[in-house]
Amino acid sequence: MNTSPTSPIWHPFTQHGLNPVITSVDRAQGAYLYTAQGRQILDAISSWWVVTHGHCHPRLVEAAQAQAGKLDQVIFAGHTHDPAERLAEALVEMTPDGLDKVFFSDSGSTAVEVALKMALGSWHNLGEAQRTRIVVMEHSYHGDTVGTMSIGERGVFNAAYAPLLFDVDTIAFPEPGKEHLTVQALEKILADHPGQVAAFVVEPLVLGAGGMKMYGADVVKSLKRVCETDDVVFIADEVMTGWGRTGTLFACEQADVVPDILCTSKGLTGGLMPLAATLCHRRFFEAHYSTDRRRMFFHSSSYTANPIACAVAFENTQIWKTEPVQENIDQLVHGHAARLGALKGHPGFSNLRQCGTIAAMDVNVSDQGYLSDIAPKLYDHFQKQDVLLRPLGNTVYILPPYCLTDLDLDKIYHVISDAPDLLGL
Repeated sequence: MNTSPTSPIWHPFTQHGLNPVITSVDRAQGAYLYTAQGRQILDAISSWWVVTHGHCHPRLVEAAQAQAGKLDQVIFAGHTHDPAERLAEALVEMTPDGLDKVFFSDSGSTAVEVALKMALGSWHNLGEAQRTRIVVMEHSYHGDTVGTMSIGERGVFNAAYAPLLFDVDTIAFPEPGKEHLTVQALEKILADHPGQVAAFVVEPLVLGAGGMKMYGADVVKSLKRVCETDDVVFIADEVMTGWGRTGTLFACEQADVVPDILCTSKGLTGGLMPLAATLCHRRFFEAHYSTDRRRMFFHSSSYTANPIACAVAFENTQIWKTEPVQENIDQLVHGHAARLGALKGHPGFSNLRQCGTIAAMDVNVSDQGYLSDIAPKLYDHFQKQDVLLRPLGNTVYILPPYCLTDLDLDKIYHVISDAPDLLGL
């Protein structure tokens, strides 16, 4: 069945005046969603970038079922449990040396919000309360909480909430051939405000919701080096880029960079459960460690480190160790490259680009950006072809689960390549 305007549900990022019919999904398996009416929809965006190995991976489902019958939930303040302990140890083991502490939360937005509070709280407790400035990159998107909206690109996503937002310093996106200007801009901010910048927050290699904008690992490395000149906390928002999306487990690996704080969610549980983690250097924990209760880290949520979610996430770390995940990623990387190559020269598209398992292209229309009128038309076209693609304005991107077959990939690129002609572009 399809939900309608009479449903009590208010859906996220949905203009119900333009999308009166909401697709009801009955079940999912692998790369596909199934409706009760028999539709088989190819999930080409991993259901908002979370599903890595495929829907309902048996090992993840089993982990959730086993844990649900043992311990469903417990307050995490003053308590712990084996799933969280095992997961934290696995995360520390899988990430570079220097990320020694793990703070759990519930979503990508909260993972980044936690990182901001860790940085600011640490400076405050260390007696450097003047360090309050936050630097971000143009076109960034870090979430929908007040803090993460504040450090995201100002525009349609957050215009209505401007009175709530705090000011930040912004450096330009590293456009091809102008990467040095981005690095110089960060250098200038630090030079103009010595000892005042608390943190620099960045999506390494790919800016997701900002339009799947991609840049090189050398830029990430240079920005980290600049931060080190004034002890600025380098926060890597790997909520989307983590868990293999850019071709490696985490994007920072390609830059040979160890962030001071790393934020992860989405693929952390393979997409089965909501969970997030903020990994940090031990010094942030030590800045809050005290017998003075005023110095503790004031952050939590009711479901922090939910045992079921932690059990699933731990099993996901084991899947990475025991199944050919990297081989599947490598195959997908090569599959994208071949099909993007075949699409070159198509008059309907420009700026074909790829970073690991992520591919994107811009549809050649006069009105560009997130509010381009072409977006709902493209979405409707893809839905009619039983392919879940959700354009970012005139940008079409493919971010699929790693279980995708060559035939699946052929279908995705076929419906994309047909779109300009069928829509009369």
